[in-house]
Amino acid sequence: MKFIGIGDNVVDRYINKRIMFPGGNAVNFAVYAKQCGEDAAYLGLIADDKEGRLVHESLRKLGVDLSASPLREKLATERCDVTLEEGDRVFVGCDYGKRGEFAWKPLTLTEAHIPYLRNFDVIHCGCYAAMEDEISKLKELAAVKTYDFSSEEEYRTDAYLQKVCPYIDIALFSAAEMDDRQQQAVREKAASLGTKMVLVTDGIKGQKLWYDGKEYQGMVKKVEPVDTMGAGDSFFTAFVVAVVRAGFGRGKALTAEKIQAAFAYAADFSAKTCQVEGAFGFGTQY
Repeated sequence: MKFIGIGDNVVDRYINKRIMFPGGNAVNFAVYAKQCGEDAAYLGLIADDKEGRLVHESLRKLGVDLSASPLREKLATERCDVTLEEGDRVFVGCDYGKRGEFAWKPLTLTEAHIPYLRNFDVIHCGCYAAMEDEISKLKELAAVKTYDFSSEEEYRTDAYLQKVCPYIDIALFSAAEMDDRQQQAVREKAASLGTKMVLVTDGIKGQKLWYDGKEYQGMVKKVEPVDTMGAGDSFFTAFVVAVVRAGFGRGKALTAEKIQAAFAYAADFSAKTCQVEGAFGFGTQY
């Protein structure tokens, strides 16, 4: 199958090590889908600066298709600063690619993008891509469409959910800033707007999935992490890969056994990701 991540790309700068790594939710999705054994591509605006070239070159070396994402001048790559504390990455802040006259820009889907995207079985985007107004353009595509809403409240307001949820099949939310009541409210809202599957992750506490009117409890494979960067993205990607392989999106109802198998596959893949520096390696001094 063919998977594509569309939207954001960043570098994660470990300020206590002076090392930067390629990343970004859409980039990570493409890389992890490739590592799961699927064909993968990335579609986004990659700046022709040292950070953007790191992103571009790492994806190229990993075999992620970049044919629709050449390096672009007069842009700047977003840089997120983090520290690593006993293997756990902690975000400090982001500069959003504002350097001189150049700045990071979100991708706008044009008529030329739609025929290209028809080639894919799964299309993924997320809130940090700032493409919520673009998602409706994917409505007529047959692909399974997934979206990462992260944890911030601004990405789960009714207005925001109404822009995205009617046009996606699988939604991911992080429980980092939600209690049980808020989790229930957001999954009910997403489902009422047409999203077929809602996954809420909560770090080492595990995950909850709502699908076909039922709730399922996920699982965590505990390891001593080298770096938790990408742990959530890798879990979600592997889970999506597993459920799509099992028939989700092709008219096949998933059994409880297949869902639990998807949880196990994702937990194992995420645990392996936690043994890698950065989201997927390629660290470079800055």
